Amino acid sequence: MDFETRAARAGVGWDSAYRSVATPIYQTAIFEHQKPLVPGADPYSYTRLGNPTRAALEHTLADLEGGGHAFAFSSGMAAIYATLQTLRPGSHIIATAGLYGHTFAVIQDILAPLGIRAAYVDTSSVEAVLSAWTEKTAAVYVEMPSNPLLRAADLPALASICKERKARLIVDSTFLTPWGIRPLELGADIVVHSATKYLAGHNDTLAGAVIVRSPSLAEELAVLQRLTGSVLSPFDSFLTLRGIKTLAVRMERAQANAMALAEWLRGHPLVEEVHYPGLAHHPDRPLFEKQARGFGSVLSFAVKSPGAALRVLERTRLILVAESLGGVESLITYPWTQTHQNIPPAERARLGIHDRLLRLSVGIESAADLIDDLAQALEGAGA
Repeated sequence: MDFETRAARAGVGWDSAYRSVATPIYQTAIFEHQKPLVPGADPYSYTRLGNPTRAALEHTLADLEGGGHAFAFSSGMAAIYATLQTLRPGSHIIATAGLYGHTFAVIQDILAPLGIRAAYVDTSSVEAVLSAWTEKTAAVYVEMPSNPLLRAADLPALASICKERKARLIVDSTFLTPWGIRPLELGADIVVHSATKYLAGHNDTLAGAVIVRSPSLAEELAVLQRLTGSVLSPFDSFLTLRGIKTLAVRMERAQANAMALAEWLRGHPLVEEVHYPGLAHHPDRPLFEKQARGFGSVLSFAVKSPGAALRVLERTRLILVAESLGGVESLITYPWTQTHQNIPPAERARLGIHDRLLRLSVGIESAADLIDDLAQALEGAGA
């Protein structure tokens, strides 16, 4: 079946007792064992170890990503941390420069003291990845696309390099979702999501996901999930499943809106830069067209001064100032002091994440209303 059909039917058929169309919420910590007690005979015993609602979500995630095994975590960062915990002390990581600030902080503040080092490069350049390679490189960690400048990585090329050199390719695919790209089918070893964003889709749920194909890697992640207890609750599993049902239509509408706003912003006299891969001038548009279904609904743009950027944030009426993305509501953020504040200022500026840059997560409202809001905000900001 096509992606839209599989997403719309997420969780259908999981209620063997009453054939409920919506997946039931098994809001319980424990399950009674059958008698006589036979160790291992009961499918569920304790929700940290397994829960039917979470299992329905994990089955759906594995199906949509084209993977064999999926794990639902209590947040996107929990999912990312579990993935990075599969690396051994002494390992080396090559990661996207300008990585999401909290992912950067995990690598620098938690993994580095354990002997895991990282090099941050422009992963849109295969040559840059190769130049950073060492004999200890165990993984390449890529945001596809990068946040907030929306640069692409050539996943098949990177996957081939990693396979040849016995390293893992890890892809954070939060921005495009399995609707837009399926990294496992392009050769990646691990896909991670902040499911808080597009998968759940309504800014009401914290969730994370990891999807893999390798049975041995799946077992390693299963042990980490069980022992650390960073599992997604039954209720949040239900909400994420419910969100996935409308993922395709939300992505289509939000992406169309993002293209309209990007084109409008590019023609605005007070805007100096627009970063959106759907625009013809974006350097990575061919890479998106080669391996992705679309361009997503996140864009960033720069105004003429830091003061103007802050005034735009103060003046938006419809677009909300909030540090997230992927919901039905449009959100605007200031990466300089919000999403990327963990990265040293000089490095931020070098990467183009400067104090005039704003990131916009475009929702499913009327594009005309969103443009009107940006127009009055820019005009009043004296950008």
